[in-house]
Amino acid sequence: MEQGRMEAGESAFAWWQRGIVYEVYPRSFQDSNGDGIGDLNGIRQRLPYLQWLGVDALWIPPVYTSPMADFGYDVSNYCDIEPMFGTLADMDALIADAHERGIRIILDFVPNHTSDQHPWFVQSRSSRDNPYRDWYIWRDAKPDGSPPSNWWAHLGGIAWTLDEPTGQYYLHSFLPQQPDLNWRNPAVLQALKQQLRFWLERGVDGFRMDALMHLYKDDQFRDNPPNPDWLPEKQAEHDQVIPLHTLNLPENLQAVAAMRSLLDEFDDDRMMLGELYLQTKDLVAYYGERGRGVQLPTNSTLILHAFEPAQIKEDIRDYELALPAYAWPNWSFGNHDRPRFATRAGTDHARLGAMLLLTLRGTPIIYYGDELGMTDVPVAPENLQDPFEKRSPGKGLGRDPVRSPMRWDDSEHAGFSTAQPWLPVGDGYQALNVHQAQADPHSLLNLYQRLIELRRTHIALAVGSITLLEAPADIVAYVREHAGQRIAVVLNFSRKARAYSHPLFADTKVLMTTDGMEDQFGNALKLSPLNGAILQLRAAPPIPVLL
Repeated sequence: MEQGRMEAGESAFAWWQRGIVYEVYPRSFQDSNGDGIGDLNGIRQRLPYLQWLGVDALWIPPVYTSPMADFGYDVSNYCDIEPMFGTLADMDALIADAHERGIRIILDFVPNHTSDQHPWFVQSRSSRDNPYRDWYIWRDAKPDGSPPSNWWAHLGGIAWTLDEPTGQYYLHSFLPQQPDLNWRNPAVLQALKQQLRFWLERGVDGFRMDALMHLYKDDQFRDNPPNPDWLPEKQAEHDQVIPLHTLNLPENLQAVAAMRSLLDEFDDDRMMLGELYLQTKDLVAYYGERGRGVQLPTNSTLILHAFEPAQIKEDIRDYELALPAYAWPNWSFGNHDRPRFATRAGTDHARLGAMLLLTLRGTPIIYYGDELGMTDVPVAPENLQDPFEKRSPGKGLGRDPVRSPMRWDDSEHAGFSTAQPWLPVGDGYQALNVHQAQADPHSLLNLYQRLIELRRTHIALAVGSITLLEAPADIVAYVREHAGQRIAVVLNFSRKARAYSHPLFADTKVLMTTDGMEDQFGNALKLSPLNGAILQLRAAPPIPVLL
């Protein structure tokens, strides 16, 4: 059976609903030319691994031309490739090779801001009457000479920088080298749509839209209210205000609909992920009216919340109840900006996490290396790369530890590069790497691969409904059902063995457990500590709904 395809009922679901998204951080996945930095040809070399793992789409953070003030999120040319990553021809080859293996390509796109070296901004700051002036957000100082508002940048410092030659401040929600585009100018939307079309016509299957909740800002430039709960010794500077006038404005939905309309011109399920760290009630608005918005507004509950059973049950229930009927869920444990799952939850929870992520309803998004159980890698102060940590020293806000190179084998530099990598590989890679893990049938990596294969061959796990079951406090249990298939998932979060029985478990078959001990005892399932099981249930009367 072709990768990502299912035997029954698949035609009603798009590839991004059936499939699994895998984020590769391009600087850290594979170096092909010996400069210590990962690149496009490196990703291309590792496509056989990704095909073996079973993922359906690669999300690639920005590889566009960039001065690299924020590792590519400061774009100076949306329609070309930064030389450290390769060439436009290398990207074309990667897209073609990935498609040949049944793998889609999702590119990160940055609609909120550009580099200060982008030709648009170079023109914009050249004079107040330049035609590009209104493509960015310029503002006079307050009467006392201070910045136009109390808005703070998310990578440290005030969000306004004075341009002395023209005597006005420009807005940057992140670094000063990342000036914000003015989405209230229709010309900006039209220009960005041209950049998107460039990639769509080259065969890109979708985009992950960066900083989507930032696009529009208050047109009156009102100050944000102070945050009475701010902890300056622990939190970033921008947390000292509540971003009432700078985040999640209603106009953002207009921008989403406009970009979606372009994708819909292509009749082959082009899609968008949206970076949205929002409460569920606000997140679901980005699906758009009747689902004409972002197909997958990223759900960050498993990233931001504690990995413990009561919280997980609450997250599943609240998310599912909030979703409109036309909305498709998604789940993830991490990305290039957040601490790794095995660091947050502990390596002993990695197997439970794998089973949860790959059996919940919706599209799973895997961050590279999580399938190995990689943890955050400390970076010495003199080797810091991330501007966020450099601008907020001592608070541990830097993202370097979650971006360490992929561990391929036990050779020098873990098979990532023949040169010293841009970030340290970290300790223990000789035992924790792809080569070793593939050879160990009980490894976390092989558990991921088997779970992905099980999801592919059982349509209930891929696209089925979900129903939470009544369960003890330390057990999470739910049923997935579709097209005559009914499958139960039971996860024991206790550090003690637990027996869990349910009337549905009569005449069941244990398909998989996280520990490989696939034992069944009548109507009671015995689970070892921190162990999960997937059960195939026979057809039965409707399940009492607890969601």
